[in-house]
Amino acid sequence: MAAPEIPTEQWAQVLEKTGGPVVYKKIPVQKPGPDEVLINVKYSGVCHTDLHAVMGDWPLSTKIPLVGGHEGAGVVVARGELVDNIEIGDHAGIKWLNGSCLHCTYCRQAHEPLCTKPLLSGYTVDGSFQQYAIAKAAHVARIPKEVSLEAIAPVLCAGITVYKGLKKSHARPGQTVAIVGAGGGLGNMALQYAKAMGLHTIAIDGGEAKEKACKELGAQAFVDFTKSKDIVADVKAASPDGLGPHAVILLAVSEGPFQQAADYVRPFGTIICIGLPANAYIKAPVFSTVIKMIKIKGSYVGNRQDTEEAIDFFARGLIKCPYKVVGLSELQSVYDMMADMKIVGRYVVDTSR
Repeated sequence: MAAPEIPTEQWAQVLEKTGGPVVYKKIPVQKPGPDEVLINVKYSGVCHTDLHAVMGDWPLSTKIPLVGGHEGAGVVVARGELVDNIEIGDHAGIKWLNGSCLHCTYCRQAHEPLCTKPLLSGYTVDGSFQQYAIAKAAHVARIPKEVSLEAIAPVLCAGITVYKGLKKSHARPGQTVAIVGAGGGLGNMALQYAKAMGLHTIAIDGGEAKEKACKELGAQAFVDFTKSKDIVADVKAASPDGLGPHAVILLAVSEGPFQQAADYVRPFGTIICIGLPANAYIKAPVFSTVIKMIKIKGSYVGNRQDTEEAIDFFARGLIKCPYKVVGLSELQSVYDMMADMKIVGRYVVDTSR
């Protein structure tokens, strides 16, 4: 396939100083290195991590100026001379892990998200809130051409991340999983992956809009933390046998839920920490953690195999992320809504406007 004509300039949202706002402006289009591809980004999901990059409230420095975004879905338009397994015209996705060394002890064991020299899209390298973005060829997501690029964009972070967390919980079909923050972008995806994996779900979030959205996505029960007088008792009561969920997936953006999970997860249950509220800590009572044999795990983003599996669920029609499309030029308004916790589902930006 002949290489398409690539412009020298493009529209992008650029963070020029920590704390924002982002600036919609034209910047140069970069050329891919020997092991890289250039992707014409058509759509990019907006993740809460992107807001953390803007605010600089994680203990991890961002590059400045920075083009954020790490859920970019588009078309490969150029490739380096060492790339021989991706063709011009292929559909591909830019993920949080833009690249890794591929030879450290973690990369060799398929734990490449733990690589000691990672490249992080929209954080340490420019990401997908631009029309043309670069990624290491070894790490791009392979997207089937029959799949909608706008619909799959949120899967490239939210979907892969919650799928990995559910895998790490080792919850088996027929068991119950509580999803904390179920009404948000990751939570909506977690409910669907859990259902596709044969799990029963208890959605935990606040507000009637989120309750409606969660139940439409298959949640068997909803616990509203804004109305509950005893969150621990209510979550246990929502499990089929009253013993509590077999696993808890923590997607919350505040610290409180991380302090409660050990009280309602059932004996021999597993708590999976995914959400990253700034400056937060998780704690659990030592006595009951030991006596109940509770497991508490952190779960980061998925590896390349997790990515392929998560996309396969989507391609088979088992996952349908609720999303709203806005223009790339409107990104700051999405950040504002995110900061006010007014977003249900996911926002996707169209880079053409």
